Amino acid sequence: MTKYLKLLRVEQWVKNLFVFAPLFFSGNITNVDLLTRSILAFIIFSLTASSIYIINDYSDIESDRKHPQKKDRPLASGVISKVTAKIILGILLAIVVTVVFSAKDYFGDHLWKFSSIISFYFVMNLAYTFKLKHVAIVDVCIIAIGFVLRVLAGGYATGILISQWAILLTFVLALVLAIGKRRGELINAQISGRTRKSLDGYNVQFADIALSISCALAIVCYLMFTLSPEVQQKFHPRVFYTVFFVVFAFLRYLQQTLVYNKTESPTKIIYKDRYIQVTMVLWLVAFLLQIYFKK
Repeated sequence: MTKYLKLLRVEQWVKNLFVFAPLFFSGNITNVDLLTRSILAFIIFSLTASSIYIINDYSDIESDRKHPQKKDRPLASGVISKVTAKIILGILLAIVVTVVFSAKDYFGDHLWKFSSIISFYFVMNLAYTFKLKHVAIVDVCIIAIGFVLRVLAGGYATGILISQWAILLTFVLALVLAIGKRRGELINAQISGRTRKSLDGYNVQFADIALSISCALAIVCYLMFTLSPEVQQKFHPRVFYTVFFVVFAFLRYLQQTLVYNKTESPTKIIYKDRYIQVTMVLWLVAFLLQIYFKK
């Protein structure tokens, strides 16, 4: 079973939690109907993402076998055959299509918008897998757009309007994750002496500058989000003070990356760093208090 979970990259489903963002920030997390819709959207998005991972691993079998970490992936290592992977891919896509067209009772008039988001995400990632992941800057922008699509999917699934600042914040936050990952790959390539086409157009200096700019933009976008009229009106004006947690978290991440030269992907740093974890919990509690206990 473990090998199949690895093939689906279930651990990466955590990215699809962005689907719940509209529900959380609207203060409707306790609404059972909207929560059910968000869970359904999360499942659909996760299965779609897993199908993309299978296609990506299938197309990269030979290059993955030469990679120090990726050689252990199920297809590259041979623990799952190509035929089995194709069968699983077909089953996943069949489930996604069936569930989407059976979800009209949940998504209502927004079904076609939601299905359009899923379709666009799938096609965009196909283009990324076969061509665009080798185009510098375009590759990280596509990753960032993928996160925006997750948020939009959650909004269409629940019928919750998403602010422009929230969309922009999602984009630049995802840029931080994508550029941070590229930087780690560059450092590892310098250590191992191996490079690959996807890193063409990048160097560590450029990654450091782009990462710093993206972090600054993310902080500004979050600040403007908390100061936007609709957020100030919906929540308590004190929601502005949650920006302190956000600033600290980004500074800590930059310290880990630029000072201590951590080469892990941003998500791995978040999983390991206690300072960032505590800060995120404090931010979450503070925001929850502003949303659900604003009096």
